[in-house]
Amino acid sequence: MIVILKHDHNPSQLDNLISWLQDKGITIHTSIGEANTILGLVGDTSKIDIDLIAALDIVEDVKRVQEPYKNANRKFHPEDTVIQVGNTQIGGGNLTIMAGPCSVESEDQVVAIARAVKASGATMLRGGAFKPRTSPYAFQGLGETGLEYLKAARAETGLPIVTELMDVTHLPLFKDVDVIQIGARNMQNFDLLKAVGHQDKPVMIKRGMSATYEEWLMSAEYVMAGGNENVILCERGVRTFESYTRNTLDLAAVPVLHKLTHLPIIVDPSHATGKYWLVEPLAMAAVAAGADGLQIEVHNDPAHALCDGPQSLKPEAFDPLARKLLALHAAIQGMEGQA
Repeated sequence: MIVILKHDHNPSQLDNLISWLQDKGITIHTSIGEANTILGLVGDTSKIDIDLIAALDIVEDVKRVQEPYKNANRKFHPEDTVIQVGNTQIGGGNLTIMAGPCSVESEDQVVAIARAVKASGATMLRGGAFKPRTSPYAFQGLGETGLEYLKAARAETGLPIVTELMDVTHLPLFKDVDVIQIGARNMQNFDLLKAVGHQDKPVMIKRGMSATYEEWLMSAEYVMAGGNENVILCERGVRTFESYTRNTLDLAAVPVLHKLTHLPIIVDPSHATGKYWLVEPLAMAAVAAGADGLQIEVHNDPAHALCDGPQSLKPEAFDPLARKLLALHAAIQGMEGQA
């Protein structure tokens, strides 16, 4: 249920309303927008008399929300969420480019790549220290050592780091990580989602391989229900009958989720396709569709990468792409400003 307040509502009456609702076991989420203030009611609202609330002097309207996700629902929070990570803003009309290797292989490697992607316009460094792999014999990442290498790259370049958390027991190691990534395989690892919901740092949730929009948003809801509202969604392709590409990139997810939720939407064209030459056209399409950012894999020597080399761009290929993406985004922003 959402309660839309009148623009000139009485603060004392509002406090009384909130206290009354809390006494009934309802959690209140307040969203203050340019035009209205909205109270999002979370809990068992079936026994709340909607007509009684609607009759209050301070109330403009009351609506029941049918979707099971509440905190992530745009009806609860009409304004776009903008997440601050260092000097980078994710959402709110900005284009955030996260770039770096799929797996951290050495300190020299990740520092060199961080320097290169920053020079090209990337504002965040992505890199895997803990790697979930289909085969138990594949490279699993450098673990804690890999995290230290990422921190060294951040110290060298100033780029905030985003890296994947696979297990609750690893959480203490992520104290100095800027953005925690929840991978596609863990999108519905509910214990992990609850744990990061109690962290005071942004969480990026990658869409599960066969997840619906609602299932994906319910994963975000798990994190937000724990008190952490700094959630980012990442579309990385879903599994379909098509086998030519690694996955099928669902670009419709961008406008649909912008309609359903206030959370920022990032697109990962690297994992979506598994082919380096498809990264550019799909990255450009994602920007055109309105994505808030991109996560692109960059490796200095893809042919000898320990993980996902075929989908990685060399720094010299990433550079013109990043500049095209930023120029396209600026052009779209300019057209929207003229509309």
